[in-house]
Amino acid sequence: MSKPKPDPAFEMAFFESVLRRAPQYTEVIEILGGLYTKHGRIADGLRMDRRLVRLLPENATAHYNLACSLALMKRRGDALRSLQRAVELGYRDFDWMAQDPDLEDLKEHPEFAALLDQLKPQS
Repeated sequence: MSKPKPDPAFEMAFFESVLRRAPQYTEVIEILGGLYTKHGRIADGLRMDRRLVRLLPENATAHYNLACSLALMKRRGDALRSLQRAVELGYRDFDWMAQDPDLEDLKEHPEFAALLDQLKPQS
């Protein structure tokens, strides 16, 4: 018997209902932001990422995810600032940042290259 395919609309509705009952539930906000973005609801994903950064201002991953949403919205300057903040807070995944498709719009930017240089493993 094959595993049923996930239903994105059902998943989003489920997590939205959880969030209505628990608006500070950061794990749900993060999941919902990822689901929205994955399924083309970039503005909704950005809204969730902004909310998460407000609730977890010192969380490097929250700032990284916000940078991704901003880059997808073609807001390069804001995306680069958020990415810089993620690195300042301890984001260190050089390999993922270098190939993350959400950051494609930033990859030719000198500030992006400088951030990658900061994270590049030293040999």
